[in-house]
Amino acid sequence: MKEYERAQLLERIDRESATIGADIPDRIEIQGEAIDLRSFVFEIRRRETVPPGERERVETAKKNLRRERRERRDRIETGEISFEEGDKVAGAIIGITRALDALENLDASGIEQEARAKEAADTKRWTQFLKKALGHEGKDQRGARNTGNRGSR
Repeated sequence: MKEYERAQLLERIDRESATIGADIPDRIEIQGEAIDLRSFVFEIRRRETVPPGERERVETAKKNLRRERRERRDRIETGEISFEEGDKVAGAIIGITRALDALENLDASGIEQEARAKEAADTKRWTQFLKKALGHEGKDQRGARNTGNRGSR
């Protein structure tokens, strides 16, 4: 492979927008094992968060995908393959990156939801503490005592 061809392929896989419109490969061989990558990603993504029993499986898959992506990128960097083969490898790398993005985003949304829930609970506890400490417990927002009987004010 010529130097400019190698540079062209590396630029293609490093581009920020490389995964836009890219498909996740149906099957991929990782560490000598064939994996139904597309069905795995869609199976996990169907759920709102990764179930505790699946978390280790997903983390292992992400680690293996990162390793495979790095190894395939190294094949292009060395330039020891033909441009045609490098083009196929670059397409596979983009598909792997797309799958990784999907799996990473799933984790991020679960973590973000958990963080928002914790923040909301903290805010609620803090507000209740302040009301109690300032003697405002049992009063409505205007400062009037909340007696439960709206017509007797």
